[in-house]
Amino acid sequence: MQIRRAGTLFLTAVLTFGMSSALVLAQEGTKQDMKNAGHETKDAARDTGHGISTGTQKAYHKTKRGTKKAYNKTARGTKHATRKIEGKPTTENPQ
Repeated sequence: MQIRRAGTLFLTAVLTFGMSSALVLAQEGTKQDMKNAGHETKDAARDTGHGISTGTQKAYHKTKRGTKKAYNKTARGTKHATRKIEGKPTTENPQ
């Protein structure tokens, strides 16, 4: 009877130790998973911010270039129109 009791006690101790070890290991794995998720989220946010910054800079420079181009074309057109008008006689009725 004592051998049976000792075997049961030993089996209970092994199972208890094994389950508690598995629980500790599972918690360590979960903790590392949470850390990894945090790092991945941070990296994704950084990549998104970089993409937005690059896109904004490109849009700014394209708008600036387009505005200068429109200004220059308008200035050339105004000079051309002014020269055409200066060469023509006025259409006013001298009365």
